[in-house]
Amino acid sequence: MTHLFSPLRLRGLDLRNRVFVSPMCQYSARDGVPDDWRLVHLGSRAVGGAALVIAEATAVSPEGRISPEDTGIWNPEQADVWGRIARFVRSQGAAAGVQLAHAGRKASTYAPWRGRGSVPAEQGGWRTVAPSAVAFPGYAAPREMGADDIEKVVDDFGAAARLSREAGFQAVEIHMAHGYLLHQFLSALSNHRTDEYGGSLENRARLPLRVVRAVRAEWPDDLPVLVRISATDWVEGGWNLDQSVQLAQWLDDAGVDVVDCSSGGLVAGATIPVGPAYQAPFAAAIRERSGIATGAVGLITEPAQAEEIIASGQADAILLARVLLRDPYWPLHAAIELGEDVPWPVQYERAKPR
Repeated sequence: MTHLFSPLRLRGLDLRNRVFVSPMCQYSARDGVPDDWRLVHLGSRAVGGAALVIAEATAVSPEGRISPEDTGIWNPEQADVWGRIARFVRSQGAAAGVQLAHAGRKASTYAPWRGRGSVPAEQGGWRTVAPSAVAFPGYAAPREMGADDIEKVVDDFGAAARLSREAGFQAVEIHMAHGYLLHQFLSALSNHRTDEYGGSLENRARLPLRVVRAVRAEWPDDLPVLVRISATDWVEGGWNLDQSVQLAQWLDDAGVDVVDCSSGGLVAGATIPVGPAYQAPFAAAIRERSGIATGAVGLITEPAQAEEIIASGQADAILLARVLLRDPYWPLHAAIELGEDVPWPVQYERAKPR
């Protein structure tokens, strides 16, 4: 058996292989309610052989959406529709996951094909919040969060985890990456606070860790919690790998099962050495130095490349994004290329190469 197609057990959840669908925003919901596009989009990746299908960044509150068209899971109506999607994903042999998110100062922005920058109130936008009143370049200035705002974020993540459980999701990922709210608290470049949520690393990590504990308290003990981080801001004085290792150790202690290792997103114009599997070394370093399981993501496109990352111990799982947009059946095709005999859906058996 190849390493990529070996099973993985996370708490009580058995996954058929190490290929995960990375959360990918679709920017096409109304009032946070997912639609049939998500059913087909996520369902086809489950049909295609992925082990864990993670739904896009799903806001824990209306003000936490990246765009007015983002999905949410802050009310029962949204959870009911997500439940239909999760059931189909599970019926195809995959596990259903959801990424819980709050965009902070990067909220209330246009969907990529609609424009750039902040959406004004007359077009459905809203005033954003952040650890400090420091705008992301090109976006409207956020309001600095007070104590009540911070408590609301913790409560919102906990409530979203409860709704996710009721919807039938089997894994939940907390978004702490790409310059969104919890990453904004972690990085000294965006967090200028002088209270207990700013200054030292321990203080900057306080809210993210409170969110983890709130989610873990609502999430079944036998199901996993993942966290996506940006392992580095790619700029001097920003968040870096050493801080990520310490955070990973704290996340492990708080009940997190996998750290999904991405990077960047906090600073506009950072010089990022993009290339094949360019973020896999972060997954390897965090795995080795903290002892927690990791996921590698970022320009992983070839089956042999993914197999090597798992076989060499750099990561425990591979998260795929754009390559799965191009080919929803990448896992099935990768198995053939690697010489692995993986069952195809019975409806498609007659098309399986022999």
